[in-house]
Amino acid sequence: MQAEQPSLSLRERLTAQPPLMWFSLAFLGGIVLGRLVSLPLWGWGLFALYFLLLAILARFLPTFHFPLATFIFILLIAASLGAARYQFSVPRFDAFHIAFYNDRNYDLLITGYLIEPPDYRDTYTNLRIQVTKVDTGDGDLEAAGLLLVRVPANQIFEYGQMVRLRGKVKTPPENEDFSYREYLARQGIHSYMPTAAVTVLPKQAGNPLLRALYAFKERSLTNIYRLFPDPEASLLAGILLGVDTGLTKELQQAFKNTGTAHIIAISGFNISIIAGIFITFFSRFLGERKGAALAVIAIVLYTALVGGDAAVVRAAIMGTLALLARQVGRRQVALNTLLAVALLMCLWNPRYVWDVGFQLSFFATLGLILYAQPFSEFANRIITRYLPSSTGERAAKLFSEFVLLTLAAQLTTLPIMAYHFQRISLVSFIANPFILPAQPAVMILGGLAVLLSHLWFALGQAAAWIALPFVVYTIRIVELFDRVPHGTLYLGDFSVWFAVLFYAALFALTFLFAQGGAVGWSNFKGWIRSLEQKAGAVGVGGGIILLAVALLLTWRAASAIPDGRLHVTFLDAGSADGILIQTPSGRKILINGGESVTKLADQLGRRISSFDRKLDWLVVASTEEEQVAALPRVLERYPPGAVWWSGNRQASFSAGILNEYLSIKGIPVTEAKSGQVLDLGDGATLTALTTGPRGAVLLLEYHNFRAMLPIGMSFDALDELGYGEDLGGVSVLLLADSGYAPSNPEDWIVNLNPALVVLSVAAADPNGLPDSDTLEAVKDYAILRTDQNGWIEISTDGVQMWVNVERTPPLPTETP
Repeated sequence: MQAEQPSLSLRERLTAQPPLMWFSLAFLGGIVLGRLVSLPLWGWGLFALYFLLLAILARFLPTFHFPLATFIFILLIAASLGAARYQFSVPRFDAFHIAFYNDRNYDLLITGYLIEPPDYRDTYTNLRIQVTKVDTGDGDLEAAGLLLVRVPANQIFEYGQMVRLRGKVKTPPENEDFSYREYLARQGIHSYMPTAAVTVLPKQAGNPLLRALYAFKERSLTNIYRLFPDPEASLLAGILLGVDTGLTKELQQAFKNTGTAHIIAISGFNISIIAGIFITFFSRFLGERKGAALAVIAIVLYTALVGGDAAVVRAAIMGTLALLARQVGRRQVALNTLLAVALLMCLWNPRYVWDVGFQLSFFATLGLILYAQPFSEFANRIITRYLPSSTGERAAKLFSEFVLLTLAAQLTTLPIMAYHFQRISLVSFIANPFILPAQPAVMILGGLAVLLSHLWFALGQAAAWIALPFVVYTIRIVELFDRVPHGTLYLGDFSVWFAVLFYAALFALTFLFAQGGAVGWSNFKGWIRSLEQKAGAVGVGGGIILLAVALLLTWRAASAIPDGRLHVTFLDAGSADGILIQTPSGRKILINGGESVTKLADQLGRRISSFDRKLDWLVVASTEEEQVAALPRVLERYPPGAVWWSGNRQASFSAGILNEYLSIKGIPVTEAKSGQVLDLGDGATLTALTTGPRGAVLLLEYHNFRAMLPIGMSFDALDELGYGEDLGGVSVLLLADSGYAPSNPEDWIVNLNPALVVLSVAAADPNGLPDSDTLEAVKDYAILRTDQNGWIEISTDGVQMWVNVERTPPLPTETP
């Protein structure tokens, strides 16, 4: 008969835990206290000395001793030191700091250099500048501090470049939903220049090693977009390099809605999950310890590849701790190390405590340490009870590593996501098991393709074709689960106290259960079974994934094969025009493109074959900024064979950049003239009915099909065309200027008598487009709108016309 274990007192339970763990927790709590209670630095220092004295007395004077006295006083010392560290981090600005000049009502001249590579966005670029000098009008003064600067898109910058800026310096904004000020303050930035004129100086600054690392990262990013089509290229850029700005907002939202955003966001959550899959994959061939070592090496290489900034290093450390927990076999050691790392990070920057990325990294790793093994053992017992031994173990293996691994991390991050994002993904527990098995192939094959492309691009391209199906699979599965009705639970305002109570209850139960000596919790070994079991589990899961990947690749290839019809797709380009024409034999013509790089690249990537990412023609039918802003960067991925240009080449900043790019690349440009006809092949023609400084009015014809495309419409063009009186009817009419009434007079619409009207406009257009007069003029015609229908595809054999749209808007409901 087994002897009963004596019950432990509270003192014994508390002091049995590693002291560093409690000290770290108290220090982190002290940082929060330092923010809530504003005492000077010396005040918190006195508290620390006072508690130190009491700890000494409690330790050495019996008359002063009471249970837990020394333990409590040490925790109070740690809390006081944490509060003191926070107070020390509070910035104090003087005339030698750039924040001293915030919110002045005049322009400043600022000199500095880029401390990071530029952050390219759709319509602007963010630069992080280390300030060296500031000029208020009386000459340069020495200054310091970091400055975030927003400059126009389509300008190229590099890490370490010295620049001269002109503009007003502001305090970063904040509102009820989000504090941009606090977000930037955690990164040491307290000043913001929302608009700036930039002059690049000939000097260079920065760290030579970082310059080489960032240059390698930039070349890798360029190669990714050459190797892969969009949106797959943008997803790989996020996974491999941490550059997720190439994904459209809609696709990023789909990842959030399905609880799979950890795949593209470099956080401890991401690396912990991926590290777990890596160790399983590598251990199958090399054994547990060698597999874990190789997984750690992979994480280190990955950290260097994405640039090695503070957020990535933090995530890599947190993710590696999950591997340590599984290999060391002692939960207390892993917890001790996790909290020690958190202490060191917050000692470096105490504002990490409020950083969402830090919170997710910390709690995801904590969840893996605490719950992954017990969940796995529980599932194994249940599954093997109802299935034969061999089959049950394989099923339990698959279920544990592709479901429970995620569940363990999500259990401890659920309150954080609910609080910060006011939503919980209900489909994430189903979506992750379908997506995670493909991620080792995505990262290994995708990373290999990028590395090989640096040595020999053709070899990298061959590897990219092997990797592409797995990336396509990832995106399609995410989009599939995103369409599940009610897959996301929206919570609205979520109280922080609910999150606190959730963690208090969860960790209290965990602590009491663990101290009670539950079977399996004292031993953290046995995470990975024998080689034969791994091979079987990975084989079954891999077979399912490979089958799905093959089907998706076949569908992707088949969708790009010409079907003998003319396809005209009005892309969702906001309040601008982007039109892709695909002829019956497969020639590709792009007309303008709008201002969003991510949207244009994504939509082209889904329609153009991965094996022939080239345009036969680019037609510039308007040179206004919002019409061509996306083209300079997108054409690097989809180069045109020739260009047909109409409009003033210097009418906008982006038009000038585009003209310069075409000249540098040696792409032939033909000036469009009124009445000129461009033969598209297969009997399809594109005629420039009129041309002028604003652009051209185009007519696309294919047998009986006619589409009027007045992209460069002007009052002179209307007069020249007689308001369409002599043009005859058309099959499709694109409304000019996103439905601006003077560009779409009623006579013009009546004379053309279109079978279908297309309106390209952004949702909630800032200029209030389309005008009500325009909508009134087309009320009796069939109309499709990109703000409601997304992209609009029209296919025709020259006699009949078929219409397909991205989405169907909900029918309006009548109020009683």
